[in-house]
Amino acid sequence: MQHKRLEDQAETFIWQCYAELQKTEEETVARIQAVRREIAETSTYRHTGEELAHGAKMAWRNNARCIGRLFWHTLEVVDARGARTAGEVAEALMGHIGRAYNNGRIRPVMTVFHSGEDPDGMIRIWNHQLIRYAGYPGDGVHRRSGDPSSDAFTSVCRRLGWQGSGGDFDVLPLVVSIGDEPPCVFPIPETLVQEVQLTHPEIERFADLQLRWYPVPIVSDMLLEIGGVEYTAAPFNGWYMETEIGSRNFGDTGRYNRLPAVADLLGLDRSTNTSLWKDRALLELNRAVLHSYKRAGVSIVDHHTAADQFVRFQEQEKQREREVSGKWHWLIPPMSPSSTPIWEDHTLKELHLSPRLIYQKSAYAAFTGEPDSIQEAQVCPFHHK
Repeated sequence: MQHKRLEDQAETFIWQCYAELQKTEEETVARIQAVRREIAETSTYRHTGEELAHGAKMAWRNNARCIGRLFWHTLEVVDARGARTAGEVAEALMGHIGRAYNNGRIRPVMTVFHSGEDPDGMIRIWNHQLIRYAGYPGDGVHRRSGDPSSDAFTSVCRRLGWQGSGGDFDVLPLVVSIGDEPPCVFPIPETLVQEVQLTHPEIERFADLQLRWYPVPIVSDMLLEIGGVEYTAAPFNGWYMETEIGSRNFGDTGRYNRLPAVADLLGLDRSTNTSLWKDRALLELNRAVLHSYKRAGVSIVDHHTAADQFVRFQEQEKQREREVSGKWHWLIPPMSPSSTPIWEDHTLKELHLSPRLIYQKSAYAAFTGEPDSIQEAQVCPFHHK
């Protein structure tokens, strides 16, 4: 029964993939027959490089939470299925960071390691993103610092021997495990991170806030499914939309919570909500993010342009007679959503399409004693906070 299900998933994928790649029916049928034989002999099958690359692109195109899918076909897929050791995996991850950064001209990249069915052991990347700041909850002596969303993983890293400075912007190391082997820790060289210091186009004192952020979000804890084959390590990135940094990372009360500091810098009245101090601080914080990334020569998109691009994506997919999967409340931006064309779109619905990106169980849940539950981030995978 399991073989039959995998055969069906593989056949469905190959028909669609080969049609989009403009392969002949003869080529498609021959490939399906070869896959069936391979499944009968090994209980799984191996994608060709071409199938892997196009399947990864389809997974981006199918992702219901991503506003930036207009560029799905530009995804660069790195086939790293030959990596067998934690060191080889870490080397490929470091390469991904540099390739994606591309001197500031951010490239969408996905690096795919061997599938979870591989007898050499399942590869897991313990990081939520390859680059991420540590979080320190604080105690009676030390103040809260860093990114609260990283508190649990920071604790894991410290138990594994890593020690940060306790500051707000300590870059966490990479943690990789293969099968039942102990996890390995790999610090990321500072030269790979290339942080952007935040300044404002008009407010000179904004730099006094000493805010900074890394240039590219590389999500690394999701599972890639293509034609029934599951890749448990397939980190990928798009580029930032400014509200993900300004509105969410720095604006959310559960994250860096910097709106009060920005408001005070602007001399706003925080004693009453009627002053709309949060709205005014949020606007200037997002302006600072856009200004700083552009000044640093790092790719970024504003939320209005991103929404317009999504509408273009919908039009292109309609022309190709493909239905767009979309979760409305994830696609509207966290700032001025009603001023974007997505706000009025009542046709969006989430479709269960494959290939796809799936949230999977935390790689370090057993290590920390936490419940072994699915870690579903409340964000879009490719344009991630």
